[in-house]
Amino acid sequence: MRVAATVLWALALVIGCISAASADGTLRVQQRDGSVKIYQNVRIAIDNETMTITSKDKKGSIVLGKAACTKLDVLVRCYPYDATLHQHGESRQIALASGTVWVNPGSSVEQLSHSTTQLPPRGVLMTVQTKAGTYVSLTGVVDEVKK
Repeated sequence: MRVAATVLWALALVIGCISAASADGTLRVQQRDGSVKIYQNVRIAIDNETMTITSKDKKGSIVLGKAACTKLDVLVRCYPYDATLHQHGESRQIALASGTVWVNPGSSVEQLSHSTTQLPPRGVLMTVQTKAGTYVSLTGVVDEVKK
């Protein structure tokens, strides 16, 4: 847990030195029945040890509160294990089965190892599966970092 906090704090420090971009993240939610909902222009914020993904209309957000993170060269890889959905004035814990979050705190494009996928500076790539069978994926850049 201490390693995750240290890595996320270092990540916030590096990203905090870079000016914020406009919200251009895309969140894709695929339910167990196959239905898909895509949220464009989501906002991605990092605050201490949490990452918050907020819809364009600010009516819903997902907060990843705990994760085991490791710095791999320039990139940071996290395995989240705590998520909360805030929507319609209510908060609901989301039980995660598996998932990975990649963040590029660097100032240049970085390629994921063993992949053709590249992350831009401040880039985020996330894929998680809930225990209920929902798949959630995110691509975008970090818009805000609070220390």
